[in-house]
Amino acid sequence: MSIDADTLVDWFATAGRDLPWRRPDRTPWGVLVSEIMLQQTPVSRVEPVWREWLARWPRPSDLAAESQGEVLRAWGRLGYPRRALRLHAAASAIADEHGDQVPSDVDTLLALPGIGSYTARAVAAFAYGRRAPVVDTNVRRVVARAVHGAGDAGPPSNTRDMADVEAMLPATDATAARFSAALMELGALVCTARSPRCADCPLFDGCAWQRAGRPAYTGPAKPVQKYAGTDRHVRGLLLEVLRGTGEPVAKTRLDVVWPQAGQRDRCLDSLLVDGLVEQTADGRFALPGEH
Repeated sequence: MSIDADTLVDWFATAGRDLPWRRPDRTPWGVLVSEIMLQQTPVSRVEPVWREWLARWPRPSDLAAESQGEVLRAWGRLGYPRRALRLHAAASAIADEHGDQVPSDVDTLLALPGIGSYTARAVAAFAYGRRAPVVDTNVRRVVARAVHGAGDAGPPSNTRDMADVEAMLPATDATAARFSAALMELGALVCTARSPRCADCPLFDGCAWQRAGRPAYTGPAKPVQKYAGTDRHVRGLLLEVLRGTGEPVAKTRLDVVWPQAGQRDRCLDSLLVDGLVEQTADGRFALPGEH
């Protein structure tokens, strides 16, 4: 069993969201920036920051010329700030090694610093209309239900998941790229993890999950991600202090953001190790390159 590509692409043409990185005037660089920002971050939070970045840094060389500290400041509260440094490193490589043009083929994209399997294929497909299997959580869930009749996808398997999507991609590049975008959109808008809107699904009639009676997912429990009180939360609080100033700050300025000294110091040390914070010779702390 497979997914009817024509049906899904037709649905996407009318139901897909009008996002700026999908519009005809978007650039490959804009697509790359969007894909990095959208990792583990909802569209509603990404779109305004994406617009600001593309207005400020319309080409890879523009971002590459900026300091890491200012890039982290502009990243704001999107979360997982190492993504900002990876994007800065990729921009430098694109500017220096590829004539300021984002590469179009998967292997060359994979050779860029900080660009993984998903991002490379997403850029090839969505920026250049290439035939490349693009697999994220939404895609895995749609395939699990519509093709395999399971309530949800089990633990990820890159080999299996890529093979599943590769097998159903249309033969032509442009149609395959549209199909990849449509498959992802269906998982984001209709075939959601909780409360899927099956009555609105273009694949309803052929869905293996529907035909099986919509069995509940019985695989391994998925970890529930919390935020408040985690190290990621504390790291974010520390970075927020540094983003709010253009000069190094004393450790006493950082100590007030979290009452548990052990966790706070551990998080500060991890930020130093990750290159997101630097310590000055006199013991103060700053964003990279701002001292």
